[in-house]
Amino acid sequence: MSKLTEKTEIQEAVAQNDATDLDLPNLEDKSTIWTTTRLELWAFYVFYIGNNGLSGFNFGPSQFQNLLFLAGYDPSQPPFTAPCGADTDCVLPYLGRIRDVNSIVLLTNGMSFALQAFVLLTIGAWADYGRWRPNITIVFTIVAVAVSFAWLGVKDPSKWQAGVALYILGLIAYQCALTFWTAAFPGLARDLPEIKQSFADVVDGKKLLEDHEQMESLERNRISNVSFAVCSAGEIIILAIMVGILKGVKSDESVENNTKAFSILIAFSGGVWLLCALPWFFLEKRRPGLSLPPGMSLLTIGFKQTYVAFRECVRLKQTFLYLIFYFLMGDVLNTTVTVVGTLQNSVVSYSTLQLTLLLIVGIVTQGLGIYLFWLVQKSSFPFKATPIMRFVDLYRVTQILTIWGLIGVHTDKFGFKHSDHDQRGVSASSDVLVLCFVLGGWQDVCLHRTTCFVGNHHCFRK
Repeated sequence: MSKLTEKTEIQEAVAQNDATDLDLPNLEDKSTIWTTTRLELWAFYVFYIGNNGLSGFNFGPSQFQNLLFLAGYDPSQPPFTAPCGADTDCVLPYLGRIRDVNSIVLLTNGMSFALQAFVLLTIGAWADYGRWRPNITIVFTIVAVAVSFAWLGVKDPSKWQAGVALYILGLIAYQCALTFWTAAFPGLARDLPEIKQSFADVVDGKKLLEDHEQMESLERNRISNVSFAVCSAGEIIILAIMVGILKGVKSDESVENNTKAFSILIAFSGGVWLLCALPWFFLEKRRPGLSLPPGMSLLTIGFKQTYVAFRECVRLKQTFLYLIFYFLMGDVLNTTVTVVGTLQNSVVSYSTLQLTLLLIVGIVTQGLGIYLFWLVQKSSFPFKATPIMRFVDLYRVTQILTIWGLIGVHTDKFGFKHSDHDQRGVSASSDVLVLCFVLGGWQDVCLHRTTCFVGNHHCFRK
């Protein structure tokens, strides 16, 4: 393709974008007055050290399940006459029925994700329009930190109902803060000095558009991978400090101390999150988003985007299929990790110390998985492997986790089958956790490639 033809294609793409219903960003909009500085970029990385999921995704759910277990009773005995034991079932009345505590956790988790879907469908589009996204990130972060400190008041099993509210609210705040923070990184990559210079070369006819988009895609991958690597390193330090806290409060001496330690760890995670978030709050440049289309408001634009997306699925079939399978894979992986965490809590008898040590092992292997996937991403570019092929390969690898669990249903050689006093059981549990976090790290890296599929139709050229 000649430079003249390439430049003509750019102009045609701009004209085509101008003709759409939702005022999509065009190629000319990529040249902005904003420039990403190293200080802003590192503030972005440090935010993720705080928003690591320890409060809302790890210790919060574990404390919730711990409270349910302590408040529950053995269903083989009259209600509330015999406490739950390691070798007995454990039930509680919940939503009009007597349910197993593990079922209560999974049901509450499903309710949380349903609420998240509604919230993000309503306000998710705000990340693209106006200047609301940074403020929304701040609000959800403050809510998540407040929930973390609220766990300090929920240390008694009799308050497990309050734990339901904190569990749901904590998960929603964590996921929404993570979502709106993640939405910032494409703009950070686009405004890097080297990317802006590359685009200027495209406009001047000195560089092919495809080469520029490939460079920008790789830069987005680099930023996302560095953010995960920095988060993993910071999280290991946080977990190491938590081990010291647990030793200080003597968490392993009694059930009461262990339950109190859960709440302390959650609050500590919230405090670290706030400290790590402050630099990003002040250093992030308020890059303007798109203008709202005529007749649209912030409350209706999300539903309008959903309607347009379904309407466009006929024209962008590969993009639509990708989003369907991406959603299904994400749902399967999230559900699997939740089940694994629920079983893990039972295996270690809700020990805060053992859960913290297992998390350290998991985070180390997560970092290794991120580095390995980054090598795969870089090596695949020269071979022109299509993004959809990379997605299919990643999906196949992710299946290993669910297959591992499926085998464990039929044999005691795999999965969470043994008590923590059985050395083989600890080894098996650690192996599954390592596998879980390696694949979890790979799936998280894949999250950031969604911008390629949604934002750049050229990704599907054959």
